[in-house]
Amino acid sequence: MFRRRPPLPPFPPGALLVGGAARDWLRGVAAKDYDWAVPDPRAAALALAGATRGAAFVLDDERGYWRVHAPDGVQHDLVPLPADLNADLQRRDFTVNAMGIDANGRVLDPTGGLGDLRARRLRMVAPENLRADPLRAWRAARFEVTLGFRLEAATETGVREVAAGLAGGALPPPAPERVRDELHALLGHPEAARGLLRLEALGLLALTLPELREGLGLIQGGFHHLDVFHHNLEALHQLLAREPHAPLPLRWAALLHDVGKPRTHARDPQTGRQSFHGHDKVGAALTTQILTRLKLPGDDIRRASALVGAHMVPLPATEREARRFVHRRRELLPALLSVMLADREAARGPASSGASRHAYAQAMARVLAALEDQPSAPPPLLRGEDIMALLGTPPGPRVGQAARALAEAAALGEVRTPDEARAFVRRWAQDPPG
Repeated sequence: MFRRRPPLPPFPPGALLVGGAARDWLRGVAAKDYDWAVPDPRAAALALAGATRGAAFVLDDERGYWRVHAPDGVQHDLVPLPADLNADLQRRDFTVNAMGIDANGRVLDPTGGLGDLRARRLRMVAPENLRADPLRAWRAARFEVTLGFRLEAATETGVREVAAGLAGGALPPPAPERVRDELHALLGHPEAARGLLRLEALGLLALTLPELREGLGLIQGGFHHLDVFHHNLEALHQLLAREPHAPLPLRWAALLHDVGKPRTHARDPQTGRQSFHGHDKVGAALTTQILTRLKLPGDDIRRASALVGAHMVPLPATEREARRFVHRRRELLPALLSVMLADREAARGPASSGASRHAYAQAMARVLAALEDQPSAPPPLLRGEDIMALLGTPPGPRVGQAARALAEAAALGEVRTPDEARAFVRRWAQDPPG
């Protein structure tokens, strides 16, 4: 049933390995995060740091919590050994996480977790344990996907009751950062889209990404065979099928690329035709709101929002247009192409065809070729002072406009030398864009 078990790290004296690391070791999976219950966390942390060539530091001096950062991203958390080990394990979330292993490999299993592990079954230790920390409801959905387990019936009922309690205000919501971390653990898995569907089925998605759910039942037609909600999830699935190591901002952008469609939906009363004008810009704003609410880093928020805002930009039909496309969106490439391709491949409606997908692929190839030919912007041919002298104007918006026009001309290969650049600025001054 289980794979061959990997070697365990050196056990501190009197230690018990608990939680997810114990579960994974029993499954034959090497862990990156180890939780230890030990008689003396400080001494154990220092010993582990020495044995692993890691670094030990205190997390909570009052409670005696320590951590060791070991090489290769391995982490050890150490807490005081409880007086009643069985009682401590029985306060945990699921039976497969309520086991301990001693230095001799003996398993302490007061809740029957080993049998559930063999059956690939996710069973709560007790309903009150889920209510004590409602984040465990999200963890249940995540474990179903990342561990390949299935919620047993009573546990699924317990998770649904937690979701209802949160929705009705009977239970306090978890901190946004903790929900974010659960979502990121789910989004990091190749089957993340399936996990999000599970969150929806359990009543948890409404508490997490209500804006995404607004697309449920909103049929688009044309290139689309799915409603807006399921199209967004399919785009995430398509992205991960091609780029299993895609960074989180890119995953978020694929998932939320059409989140603005429900709020921009319009239907012509005479023709019945639907439109979603401006959904990219509305979606970018919603992406900022959603990811800010979840406390993502500012750079990740800006990156994901920019990708959502740009995903409807038309692809170029010529090599020259491809160079312009690259120049104007260089900081988003090649990630923007990944979002656009995921969007296109998630759309298989009646208007879609092999020919249209081939034409789309050709346009993307033009952009990639232009990006490869010019991976970074050419250095400026003129300084700002030079442009001001040519225009006979002080610093201001007009100088910036001329500089941007010159930079684009250089990127397109239309201007190659300082003399050509000066001539370009003089022509531009005679007939600047309106």
